[in-house]
Amino acid sequence: MERASFATRLLANAKFFRRSRFLVGFILILLVWELSVHLTNVKEYVLPPPAAVFEGLREQWPKLLSNAWTTTVEILAGYALAIVVSIPLALLIAFSRIAEETVYPVVVFFQIIPKIAVAPLFIIWFGFGFMPKLLLVFLLSFFPIVVSSIAGFKSINPEIVDFVKTTGANALRTFFKIRLPHALPEIFTGLKVGAALSATAAVVAEFVASDRGLGYLLLQYNGDLNTKMVFAAIIVLSAIGVAIYFLAELLERILIPWRAPAENHVDIT
Repeated sequence: MERASFATRLLANAKFFRRSRFLVGFILILLVWELSVHLTNVKEYVLPPPAAVFEGLREQWPKLLSNAWTTTVEILAGYALAIVVSIPLALLIAFSRIAEETVYPVVVFFQIIPKIAVAPLFIIWFGFGFMPKLLLVFLLSFFPIVVSSIAGFKSINPEIVDFVKTTGANALRTFFKIRLPHALPEIFTGLKVGAALSATAAVVAEFVASDRGLGYLLLQYNGDLNTKMVFAAIIVLSAIGVAIYFLAELLERILIPWRAPAENHVDIT
């Protein structure tokens, strides 16, 4: 019991020091950045110091927050649509030879097309509203989720499935008890990659045509050579992307705790 308690304390301390190192490294980068700007006398419109960026972030926070909400809605809606479409499609491709030979090549072909080239077409077809942004986020998030999900559904050993069938389990029970849990790690890999791409897609869509959102603000600040606010908008956008990524990771830890990182396991024997 004492060894288990000691191991638990040791693990907690190890996590604390790892997080502390991250914070120390981040603070050092900011300090080097600040000092470099002042020592080299770089113009603020070229590279503002972190202090100016955070000051701009504080001053323009209501405006940034309002536009960040618009971008967040676009990201979440497109990302959710990608999940709803891609996982069932991956399931169909993984277990149907006809779908694999007909649908999957089409999916790959559409992924090869540069999304920035498709964005103007969405504007022609759907106007300047919410729909073009939704579709662009969907397209960029869709492919990694599909590919990872297909790999997950196909990765199970057929001998395991055959053994489960000998116990009398029907196809539906086999799927939910064996196939789906086995595929979840790969599915969540695709979900995290898709989450990382969704923020980029939303900004690209707002670059093409928008009158609100962080992408619109970035174009506006860049045109005014307001570099400190460009950095401030990038910080807010990055925070949104990181939040969505870690939300996917948190869901992964809840649904498949057996895939927890090695740091969560301590040998107490």
